[in-house]
Amino acid sequence: MARASMSLDDLVQQLRQVHGDALRAAVLYGSAASGEQVVGHSDFNVLVIVSSIDVPQMRSLGQTMRAWQEAGNPPVLVLTEQEWLRSADIFPMEYADILERHRLLHGTVSLSDLAVDPHYLRLQTEQEAMGKLLRLRRGVMVAGTDAARQTDLLRSSFSALLVIFRAVLRLHGVKPERDATRVIQDAAARCGFDAAPFMSVSALVRGTSFANGEAESVLAGYVRGMDVLVEYLDQFTPPTAAPAVNSPVQS
Repeated sequence: MARASMSLDDLVQQLRQVHGDALRAAVLYGSAASGEQVVGHSDFNVLVIVSSIDVPQMRSLGQTMRAWQEAGNPPVLVLTEQEWLRSADIFPMEYADILERHRLLHGTVSLSDLAVDPHYLRLQTEQEAMGKLLRLRRGVMVAGTDAARQTDLLRSSFSALLVIFRAVLRLHGVKPERDATRVIQDAAARCGFDAAPFMSVSALVRGTSFANGEAESVLAGYVRGMDVLVEYLDQFTPPTAAPAVNSPVQS
């Protein structure tokens, strides 16, 4: 959950102070970049591209990065220019999201020569889905029968699952819709899992509350859905005609 204690402008200002001319670009990507974020519940994903970075600079950003993460945001992704141009094969989910949904906060970023190969995207999508399933299982065990903990587990996991669902759709050569409910429905239809528990969590994230005992049943369906998704991805082969993901715009 993003909080107001540190803004995007604050982050960029402090990055500029530390990196100076070495800061090539700061890019917001994901739901917040396309206006889909849920205020108070969505975090800000930021890519930072620098000409170079050393240990003293990293240390200088310690307080900034701690404050950013304490505000509920994921760690900033920091790459050198050369790393940015050659890492689409190892971060295909992140690159696909950046190429499709991004907003430049500072500087310029090269996008024209980048594409995401469906083969690499499938591997990371399966890995991320399996990792999420394992974390869900641990979370279920820790939560036990505590409805508040069950609800927190569902709410906190939802954003990451949407990223996985969008990657699934891209594997089918489909550009994901902006609306989260459409993404859930499309992914469920293609992979064969029940969309209803995920739709319930989508509503939860947007401010609804569970009825007494509902969290337990939704969580059970949520885990079953992830079981089906992981099995589906393990057997999935991207269509030979599936195009690579490219940027639709130039920045």
